[in-house]
Order: sequence, then C-alpha cells, then structure tokens
Amino acid sequence: EMVRMRASLDAIQADETRRYNFNEIIGKSVAMQNVFDTIRKVAASDASVLILGESGTGKELVARAIHYNSPRQKEPFVRAHCAAYAEGVLESELFGHEKGSFTGAVARKIGRFEQAHKGTLFLDEIGDVNHNVQVKLLRFLQEKEFERVGGIHTLSVDVRILSATNQDLKELIAAKRFREDLYY
Repeated sequence: EMVRMRASLDAIQADETRRYNFNEIIGKSVAMQNVFDTIRKVAASDASVLILGESGTGKELVARAIHYNSPRQKEPFVRAHCAAYAEGVLESELFGHEKGSFTGAVARKIGRFEQAHKGTLFLDEIGDVNHNVQVKLLRFLQEKEFERVGGIHTLSVDVRILSATNQDLKELIAAKRFREDLYY
C-alpha cells in the first residue's frame, strides 16, 4: 500500500513539474524570453522573489514555474491569497494559532508557513498585507522564525518565499502603507 501510494505521489509530482515547465507559459517575444531566463536564474537560487505585473498576466504561473524548476520542486507549493482574508485572519492563516488565542480558536491550527516546510510559500497580492503582518513577515525573512498567534514558542521552518502584486509598492511605501525594509 505504501509503495502504491508513493508511486501515485511521484506521478502527481511529475505531472505538476511538467505542467509548469516553460512550454506551459505562452510567449516567444524577446521580453518573454527574458522572463524565462530570469525564471531559470532565480529558480536555481533560494532567494525570495517579488513578481510584479498587472492582474491576469500570469504571476502565479511564473511563481509555480520558479518552484517546479527549483531544487524544492518535490516539496510543497503552498499559496496564500493575501487579499482574500479579512483583517486579522491573514496572520492566523500564515502563521497558525494556538487553541484559545482568540474567540473561535477551539484547536491549534497549523499555518501556511508550517505547511510549506522545505518547499515554497507563494504570497499573492502582498501589497494588501496590513502593517502587523508585514512586521511578522519581515521577521521571518530576517530570522527564519515566527510564533503562532497566541503562541509562546518560536518556530523555525525552511521556506522559500515568492510573492506577487499588481500594485505599485513604491507608491505604497511613499504613502506609508508598505514597509520599505520588507520591500527590499
């Protein structure tokens, strides 16, 4: 049963890798060839990557191509759409929470960071993240550690961060709505 399940998982992972090779991204122009070259370069590294572009231009497709062409390709690709969560919920979604940390927290919840351990966490619409979560993201990027909401234990995970936005982050920085240190 374990051998059959492992073979099934390997087949699914191979399919995911094929789906996000460069043949799946449409474009033959010089500009698109430059995008492919950039994906190849950053996929091989472990650097955090910010993907900028208009809505509908394939930012998530680029993020998946980076992940599935990286050394982390057999590990989880976890997505969090930052604009989809109500104020206060995103922090729990990303970092998890402890039982009793707020009304309705009836059990410990593992967040996206822990789910993505050894893999990639894709933060879609990073420009919509509130200041408190920006602080926690910055700490993770600098220290590679975090606490669950309501937690007292520091957790450490091995996660590569890819993020994307259609917003002008430099304008948000000037308006004091996005941290300059997080941007860099």
